[in-house]
Amino acid sequence: MAQTVRANAGLLGQPAAEAARRAADAAGVTVAEIADLDGFDTVYRLFDGIWRPDPKNPPITTELMRALTKAGNYVAGAYADGELVGACVGFFGTPAAEVLHSHIAGVAPAMAGRSVGLALKLHQRAWALRRGITGIEWTFDPLVSRNAYFNLAKLGATAAEYLPNFYGGMRDGINGEDETDRLLVYWRLDSPAVLAACDGTPGPLSAEAERARGATVALGRSDQGAPVPGTTEGDVLLVAVPRDIEKLRVTDPGVAKDWRVAVRETLGTLVGGGARIAGFDRAGWYVVTREDGR
Repeated sequence: MAQTVRANAGLLGQPAAEAARRAADAAGVTVAEIADLDGFDTVYRLFDGIWRPDPKNPPITTELMRALTKAGNYVAGAYADGELVGACVGFFGTPAAEVLHSHIAGVAPAMAGRSVGLALKLHQRAWALRRGITGIEWTFDPLVSRNAYFNLAKLGATAAEYLPNFYGGMRDGINGEDETDRLLVYWRLDSPAVLAACDGTPGPLSAEAERARGATVALGRSDQGAPVPGTTEGDVLLVAVPRDIEKLRVTDPGVAKDWRVAVRETLGTLVGGGARIAGFDRAGWYVVTREDGR
C-alpha cells in the first residue's frame, strides 16, 4: 500500500512542480527552500511583523527552523524582487501517517490579494509529492472567513476535526485575547478535488443555492453583524461566520467573543457529532451535511 502511494505521488511530481511554478509566476514571486541562518532570521522577522506576538511566545524561532530543516523538514519562502514576502514551515507526522503537518504560513500584509499564499502552498505540495507524501494537514481559525475560503474552496482541502482552544492563549496582534479554536484540515494531494483546484478550477459552493434547495440555517448573522442561533435540524446546514473577525476583535471585542462561542457550539458540536463540512461559501458560510438529518 505504501509503495502504491509513493508511486502515485511520484507520477504527480512533475505536474505539481509545473503548477507551483505557474502559481509563483502569477503572484510575481519566486518560492524556494530556506536552509541558512540568515534566511531563518528573515522568516522570524517576517512572522514577528505579521503576528506581533508576545515576546515570550513567538510563532517559531530561528533555532527551531534550523533543527527542523536539519531533520529534513520544510521551510520555504516567497521572494519578490529579492525581499521575503511570505514563508511556510512544516514538519512530518508519525512515520505510519506519512503526512506533513504545515505548522505556520504567513504573507506580508503589503502582498495581500496577490495569491502569494497559493504559490507557497503549491510549492509545499510539490515538495511533499517528491518525497512520496500525499497528505498535508494544518489548522486555521474557523472564524477567519478568507482563510476558510482559501483552504476549503481554493485549495480543495477537507475539514477533519474541530479543536477548541487548541493553542491556548496566544496573545498576539491577530488573535488578541481570543481563545484559539481551530479547524484541522487535510489536503489529499492526489484527490480529484485537489487536482482540479491546483489547475485553477476549484469546485465552489453556494450557500444561497443550498438554501434554495432546502438547507437550514444553523447559525446566522444579523444586520448588525452579530451571531443569530438557528436550528440544527436538517440534512444540509449553513453556519455563518463574521465578515472580518480581526477587525471585530478591535471594534467590538464582546461580539467577537460571542462569535467564538456560537461557532464552537454550532459548528464544533456538529462536526463532533459526525457531520461533515462540505465546503465554504465566499459570502461567509460553512456548508455542513449530515446524513441522519438530526
